[in-house]
Amino acid sequence: MERHHSFDRLHNFRDLGGYRAADGRTVRWAALYRSDSLGKLRGSAADWEKFLALGIRTVIDLRYPWEIARSGRVPEHPSLAFHNLSIEHRPYDQAAQGPEVAIGPFLAGKYAEVAEDGTAEIRAALDVIAQSDGPVVFHCQSGKDRTGLIALLVLTLLGVGEEDIVADYALTESATDRLVAEWQANYPHLTMNWPGYGRAPAEVLQLAIAGMRERYGSVAGYAGERLGVDTAMVERLRGRLLEG
Repeated sequence: MERHHSFDRLHNFRDLGGYRAADGRTVRWAALYRSDSLGKLRGSAADWEKFLALGIRTVIDLRYPWEIARSGRVPEHPSLAFHNLSIEHRPYDQAAQGPEVAIGPFLAGKYAEVAEDGTAEIRAALDVIAQSDGPVVFHCQSGKDRTGLIALLVLTLLGVGEEDIVADYALTESATDRLVAEWQANYPHLTMNWPGYGRAPAEVLQLAIAGMRERYGSVAGYAGERLGVDTAMVERLRGRLLEG
């Protein structure tokens, strides 16, 4: 099966299927996708046609409402249910960071903020994924940070190993050049100061996981204590997204 899906305007769209869970089952292909902003589908008829052909039924947009107003949302369509769940509560500008800012600690710290601030929205996103009929896609702007946090939680609850989860996160590195070029095209009057923009080294998620482990015992411990995820919720996710 195909993990990376090639679009003209989307740079970081991929399938979360195929990863093996601890119980021996695998994540179902063509059931759960992660992406950069689907608002960009408005700029390409070919991309829109390809997106619809995937049979996706639910879109979870993790961005702020003002980001959607600025950059657009997925086009409306009778087959699509749309949920805007803004999990980040403290805006920050990655491109404006100085070159001295270390990628790993900086981004891991931001993920920790989101994990603490956005508990209601994160739980709501997990509920939508667990209860939706048909394929689901969740996304933010670049499909890396907020999207990466939701992917971490879902894959962990499915029983996927940490090594695979971190490796999946780092796949964004293949999209970095296109994400940087897109930012420069969108903001030609600005200068990108931070060499970490668009990067997704494994260290970032490893540090974020270590932080959850230190505070809650594990990522699953965070989900239980802060999000109220219980055994029934885990079983719903696994029943919908695992096979074999």
